[in-house]
Amino acid sequence: MTTTSSPDRSHTSALLKAAEGGATSTFRKAATVVLLRDAGPAPEIFMVVRHHQIDFASGALVFPGGSLDPADAGIAADAAFCAPCGVEDTELLAFRVAAIREAFEECGVLIARRAGESRLLPAAELAPIEARWRAGLNAGELSFADLLREERLVLATDAMIPYAHWITPEGMPKRFDTWFFLAVAPEDQLALHDGHEAVESVWLTAQQALDGAATGKYTVIFPTERNLWKLVRHRTAQEAFAATRADTIVTVTPVLKKEEDGVYLHIPAEAGYGGSRFRVGK
Repeated sequence: MTTTSSPDRSHTSALLKAAEGGATSTFRKAATVVLLRDAGPAPEIFMVVRHHQIDFASGALVFPGGSLDPADAGIAADAAFCAPCGVEDTELLAFRVAAIREAFEECGVLIARRAGESRLLPAAELAPIEARWRAGLNAGELSFADLLREERLVLATDAMIPYAHWITPEGMPKRFDTWFFLAVAPEDQLALHDGHEAVESVWLTAQQALDGAATGKYTVIFPTERNLWKLVRHRTAQEAFAATRADTIVTVTPVLKKEEDGVYLHIPAEAGYGGSRFRVGK
């Protein structure tokens, strides 16, 4: 099956250059979180617009996330910091830690609990924590592990589930090995972009995001567009969780092929993204 994809212009240019070959084959580990909340006939998703001066996906509408920090593995290795979630491999658990940390740094949402409690941290308790720690974390002056230790918090790694796993195509100037996680946003926490890496934030349905991309209101790169596409059919966050738990996650490493009528991205049909061959650009 062939479909046309319309990633943002800078990303399209990079894909076209990668199809010619010659760029890097190394990649960074990264994690991102798809925050859902129920609102009306379809769940809303929290998304941010990346700063236009960032060198990857600048200006694009994305899910909050970023690269793993070396300290994430240390947090993952400490049972006192992470709720049991059935993941014993420290390297895999570090992706969840990174997704939670990035969500806090980037949009002020902290998927965590007080030690010994079952409820997620309420907004009233989060506010002073955010005031004490968020700016220092973003500046690299404070430690996320110290935050957890001093505030007696446990990351709610059991409140999120793997949603997708993508690896950037070979030949791209920047490559990422990225795990996507689903999580329900804590009910009364206020998500807000940081004003640095992200310059705008919005709650919207998957269909609204896709429609905005189609009209040019938003720029959306290929992995984001396909993962939004998978969410369109769900009417509630719980439904999205149930479907994701039932799915087998297939790692997607798109293969770029320059063909007679254009450049195409090939992905596994069994990954469930509505096709296996997607044209890049027009």
